[in-house]
Amino acid sequence: MDIFALSSLTIALYLVTALLLARRLVNHPVTVDSVKMAYIGLGAGAVVLHATGLYQHIFTGDGINLGFFNAVSLIALLIAGLMLLSSIRQPTENLGIIIFPIAAIAVVMENALTSDRVLSSSVAIEIEAHIILSVLAYSLLSIAALQAMVIAIQDRRLRHKRPGGFMRALPPLQVMETLLFQIITLGFFLLSMALLTGFLYLEDIFAQHLVHKTVLSFIAWIVFAILLWGRWKAGWRGRTAIRWTLSGVGILLLAYFGSKLVLEIILGQ
Repeated sequence: MDIFALSSLTIALYLVTALLLARRLVNHPVTVDSVKMAYIGLGAGAVVLHATGLYQHIFTGDGINLGFFNAVSLIALLIAGLMLLSSIRQPTENLGIIIFPIAAIAVVMENALTSDRVLSSSVAIEIEAHIILSVLAYSLLSIAALQAMVIAIQDRRLRHKRPGGFMRALPPLQVMETLLFQIITLGFFLLSMALLTGFLYLEDIFAQHLVHKTVLSFIAWIVFAILLWGRWKAGWRGRTAIRWTLSGVGILLLAYFGSKLVLEIILGQ
């Protein structure tokens, strides 16, 4: 299958799955496990096709191409994949209504737009580990941001005494918040390991082209550290947890995508 056909099928499957999830949420909020697994299977098919096409863009004869649009697509792919894995045991599949269209847009960008940033195949394994940990941390914490947005909507509807509709498809608010902090804790660990490997193995992590990414990533790490400390010591939840989560993820995405956008797209470096 050529890359155009593969990408078209990926986009179609992402959008169809998101549409079916949205339709189910409106018409049948409470779904039996067999139907839920069918939706997860459709999403998994889109993720596999996405990974197959993206592989051809990233792994080139000159090395690994992690240009801006490939990086966006990779993180969208990981977010979709991690969400599907978590939904096997947790009620998170409805996040696909948001995640799958974003992943479809990322596939379009990956194929329609070009930005090359090739890492030589001779790059040390420690640097590759740093990159993998960073991408996984960004992806997992992005899922936490989406989870926080859902909790914000859930909290608002409960406060206004409107618990019907799609609310019936969600677990209790306390369960949603517990899941949120489980995701944040794992994401924080991965971010910590990414920063540690960066400090240990990058030649100059405060070089001019890295300093903004380094500083903003460390600020995001502090935000998540304070959030987890507040949860542990003061039982932070609700709006406080949502604000800190969205702030941390916003800073982290600005650190990664902001610096890549300026260097690769605007400055062409």
